[in-house]
Amino acid sequence: MKIAILYICTGKYNQFFSGFYKSCEQYFFRNTAEKEYFVFTDDFSIANEPNVHLYHKECQGFPMDSLLRFEQFLRVKEELIKFDYAYFFNANAIFLRTVGEELLPKEGSLYVAGVWNQNLKQSFFLPYERNKKSKAYIPPHDGPYVYFGGFFNGGNAKAYVEMAEKLALNTQIDLKNGIIAKVHDESHLNHYLHYHPCTALPTSYIIPEEFMKDGDNPFIILRDKVRLDLYFNKGRKHTLWANLKKTCDYIKDAVIWYF
Repeated sequence: MKIAILYICTGKYNQFFSGFYKSCEQYFFRNTAEKEYFVFTDDFSIANEPNVHLYHKECQGFPMDSLLRFEQFLRVKEELIKFDYAYFFNANAIFLRTVGEELLPKEGSLYVAGVWNQNLKQSFFLPYERNKKSKAYIPPHDGPYVYFGGFFNGGNAKAYVEMAEKLALNTQIDLKNGIIAKVHDESHLNHYLHYHPCTALPTSYIIPEEFMKDGDNPFIILRDKVRLDLYFNKGRKHTLWANLKKTCDYIKDAVIWYF
């Protein structure tokens, strides 16, 4: 089995690749697959391993580095279609336990992605794109709804390239219309997977480090970037007033979505 691993790390995100690579080599399809890494970065000193392929990418900052990630993947589409499977992982992902076939798409689907929050069952609370003019828009009363985080997705390599082509196109259409989707590339991903069968990987497999509770035993964690470097806070405010405003805006968007 041949697996392509897609990874973007520019600017201060470069500090994560070494830990990701070592843990991925140790735990991800250990001794059962041939793995090659396609890394888009502005720092060619991060790796010299023979199975790591580095591609220059300038740091565009937030949100463009993530919003345009599928365009980056298409730079290597001719290489990707030679693999059996392709997977994208967030820069701050790190493996803690051996995992393999559990991350393959199950029968009837070509894709697999990580569920953002299994505890949120009502679509009202899920951060779908609600602007009807956006190519990432998902309508109400059109369930079932499963919200996928942008931190992990993959699947059949040829199907993954097809998805990347569609999402890159949709993103450019939005940008030409002056639209940036609510949760950037994640919004476009959710739109696509809403209409294409996808194996949902439960949160017991991948958990943000800051959300872990006693008893959790994930296979993969997303390291708490802000704890490592305040740069990753990206201007977010955490005051009581800011949280209250965010909640009110969230409710307003949801109400507009339904009515």
